[in-house]
Order: sequence, then C-alpha cells, then structure tokens
Amino acid sequence: MRRVTALFAAAGIAAASLAVITPAQAGYYVIRWDNTGICQIWSDEMTSKPVRWPSDYKVVSKPVPTFTAAAAVQEQMRQQRHCTL
Repeated sequence: MRRVTALFAAAGIAAASLAVITPAQAGYYVIRWDNTGICQIWSDEMTSKPVRWPSDYKVVSKPVPTFTAAAAVQEQMRQQRHCTL
C-alpha cells in the first residue's frame, strides 16, 4: 500500500512540475470595432467571441503572448491613428 501511495505522489509531483515548466499558450490580439474605431484587447482564453451586434469588428493584429505586448500594439495603433481610443 505504501508503494502505491508513493507512486501516486511521485506521479502527482511530476505532473505538477510539467505544468509549471510549460507556459500557458494564451494569445492576445487587438480587435477594432467598425462603428466607433475603438481598438480593444481580446484574449484567446475567452470562451465566447465578442458580440457582432450592433457593430462588427476586425482582428487588426497578430496574436501576441502577453497582455503587455498586446497593450503595446494597441498603443502603437493609436499613435498611427488607426484607432480612436
């Protein structure tokens, strides 16, 4: 019984260490709303997509790995006047 418990404990520790080593693959991207020109950061982790009513949106950036990188892309688009807000 002790061996089985030790085996399960070792397997649990190994699985937890793999989860820590493997970073999350969540991607962020910038979307632009058609009626207002406002750019918004959206995450791939969201289970649903933005509602396309009463306005539609376009994805205007490549996926980036962090929220900070997406915010930098959004700020750059604002400075280039591609986004109003």
